[in-house]
Amino acid sequence: MELGLYSFAENTPDPLNGGRLQSPAERLKDLLEEIELADQVGLDFYGLGEHHRPDFTASAPVTILAAAATRTKSIRLSTAVTVLSSDDPIRVYQQFSTLDLISNGRAEIMAGRGSFIESFPLFGYDLNDYDALFEEKLELLLRIRQGGEISWPGSAHTKPIPGIAIYPTPEKPLPLWIAVGGTPNSVARAAYYGLPLMIAIIGGQPKQFAPLVQFYRDTAKQVGHDPATLPVGVSSHGFIAEDSQDARDIAFPAHHEAMSRIGRERGWPPTTRAQFETGASRDGAYFMGSPQEVIDKILMQHEWFKHDRFGLQLSVGTLPHDKVMKAIELFGTVVKPAVNKALSKA
Repeated sequence: MELGLYSFAENTPDPLNGGRLQSPAERLKDLLEEIELADQVGLDFYGLGEHHRPDFTASAPVTILAAAATRTKSIRLSTAVTVLSSDDPIRVYQQFSTLDLISNGRAEIMAGRGSFIESFPLFGYDLNDYDALFEEKLELLLRIRQGGEISWPGSAHTKPIPGIAIYPTPEKPLPLWIAVGGTPNSVARAAYYGLPLMIAIIGGQPKQFAPLVQFYRDTAKQVGHDPATLPVGVSSHGFIAEDSQDARDIAFPAHHEAMSRIGRERGWPPTTRAQFETGASRDGAYFMGSPQEVIDKILMQHEWFKHDRFGLQLSVGTLPHDKVMKAIELFGTVVKPAVNKALSKA
């Protein structure tokens, strides 16, 4: 199984450091160090989410990933996600092709509709076209990804392309995943196009997603794709420390601040410690605890999903950099080898 990390490059007051707020430059410096360490400890991928808000610093994630490419050797560099609905598929392809060439073939696109809506008014799109935008732009991106001269008739949300090749071209086709939050229509879309699926499980009971994974595989088979060739990934919030209680005590203040702030925007009540602990329990969605607890939960979920990739978001809100670096070290040097060993015997 591939194990990796993803981040939204959050930049909020650090509750464990007196509420200190880093400058964007400081946050990006720390982020690049985190990606570099993830590569050094053998993690398989790092995903960076696109957001256009003051509490995140990754409005241009491919630029950051290109910087990371010069400091890493093996780790795959991804997004989590590229908000394709409000972007230009031509520019997306060009940016990732360039990243792929810089990184010697380590770039991948993870496309999604996004969990925030700021990019729509920012780039002049109507939220009423939320689904149509993604569908039409995904079709165009897939056509560009095939290579050669592009003849595209245009649509309601894309302009015609009169037989023009798009440059630069990667040495191999760019890997493209579809990231979803659990909407069946989005899962069916990934299956229809024969694209790998990444499911974000950030709340509730993860086992309830097992039918959705089966739906993806069944749908792919029905439309002529071999499910065995289509990877499935799961991503979740979590944190790792040597001691389980330490992990939860370190993670909760920032998690509480971030989730409560976002919750206020959406009309939700503040998150509580009891809710956090439920999420961190054996059957909850969070991977908060000691390395062994995280190992056990990954393996338990693998029995449900038979997934090929697991992505961990270590910090929902801002955490001390040294604590995050230690968590990355534990994830790569303890959790990953144990998971791979267990699955090799299965």
